[in-house]
Amino acid sequence: MPAVEPRSKKSPRRATQPRSRLTRTEIQTLYARLAADLPEPRTELAYHDPYTLLVAVTLSAQSTDKGVNRATAALFQEASTPAAMVALGQDRVEHHIRTLGLFRNKAKNVVELSRLLIERHGGVVPADRDALTALPGVGRKTANVVLNEAFGQPTMAVDTHIFRVSNRTGLAPGSTPDKVEAVLEAVTPAPFAMGAHHWLILHGRYVCVARKPRCPVCPIADICRFRDKTPAAGRAEV
Repeated sequence: MPAVEPRSKKSPRRATQPRSRLTRTEIQTLYARLAADLPEPRTELAYHDPYTLLVAVTLSAQSTDKGVNRATAALFQEASTPAAMVALGQDRVEHHIRTLGLFRNKAKNVVELSRLLIERHGGVVPADRDALTALPGVGRKTANVVLNEAFGQPTMAVDTHIFRVSNRTGLAPGSTPDKVEAVLEAVTPAPFAMGAHHWLILHGRYVCVARKPRCPVCPIADICRFRDKTPAAGRAEV
């Protein structure tokens, strides 16, 4: 008879679902303070409608919002609809966005997604994540921004800023953007769900910055679980 392997005495460890390191009260307070500083949060990208927002967010990968706004100011004057963008063509789109990183590939995607919007959706940006992510150059993060900003859906577009803030503060720890997104959706109170994406990204962009977070002026520093907080100027770190 074949040898029977002995059963391990240790029971298999169940995979634990990531969760916030903050209490419900702390989460409520965190969002309330961020909301108090910016009651009506909006994206810093310049756009006129769902289509120009979609193009702007697609162009924003590895680029700053200010850089994208400079590039799209002239672009949208020439082409602010899918049909006009297709007619403009890749070479002219490249000319307008040449100051942005990966501009050739972005121009190709913008023209092609515009063509597909006409072919599949009658030139209208769909309010559906799967339909959006089926377009070239449109990932989950881009789709979530469009769904939140243009269609009022409480989505969480986890970029590098939100990923950093969520992990540093302990609000939504996670090793990947998708895991952070899942925790944020689970723990964010309903009254703050619509603005959460904007509050967190702006907090990461201007306060909880990557190299030297501005902890002394942070409105949620007492809640934050980050160990290496930046000390106030002139005060020795204890």
